[in-house]
Amino acid sequence: MEIHNRLSQIRVRNKSTTKQKVFSIVNTMMIGAILGLAAKLVDTPGINPIFDNICGRLGIWVFVATLLSVFSYSPKLAAVKIFAFFGSMLTANYAYTVLFLHFFPMREIVFWGMCAVVSPVCAYIMWYARGNGLLSYIVSALPITVLLSEGFELRHAYLPIHTHYYLIPFLMGIYLIMILVLLLIIPKNKIQFVVVLPIALILSFIMIYFNVLGRIFGGTNSVL
Repeated sequence: MEIHNRLSQIRVRNKSTTKQKVFSIVNTMMIGAILGLAAKLVDTPGINPIFDNICGRLGIWVFVATLLSVFSYSPKLAAVKIFAFFGSMLTANYAYTVLFLHFFPMREIVFWGMCAVVSPVCAYIMWYARGNGLLSYIVSALPITVLLSEGFELRHAYLPIHTHYYLIPFLMGIYLIMILVLLLIIPKNKIQFVVVLPIALILSFIMIYFNVLGRIFGGTNSVL
């Protein structure tokens, strides 16, 4: 109860009806299914490789999941929505892979399945980003930190066809746009904006210096 009271001081849950909650979850599942299928369809010869290189990396999914989380009615609903999002996204993606491409990528399914399992916890915490106090500032900085880190590491991106290396600046530009969107949308006021950016820069420097993403994902964050 004490923890609940403290969290309520950071951000108060919005009142919502059962109909609104169900509608929100169903919409999220539809978004997940559409994006999951789109991510697989852009992995096709003749499609501009910039789409495949964005959809196959962690950043875009962190970006979408962050927006879905922070604009939920409550942290519990955010957790349910994000689990539903990744569940529908992965189901659509790998159902297409198995049924139409006749390929069962076990390693990739396990990797993204693990991401889906931990995503509700991340979403629950992320919901407090639009709250008050130091905790909300730190939470707000986390997805931006991931985007900064992965975006910076794109300079070493492996693109199988050498003629596609010209895409790296464009990919970095897309990451920059996602970062700016989060910086403009998540902070509730100018003070939070001013505080969040330095925190994200410091955390991203630490992640890049210690190669945190590389150690955690081992290069498998581009396997969707």
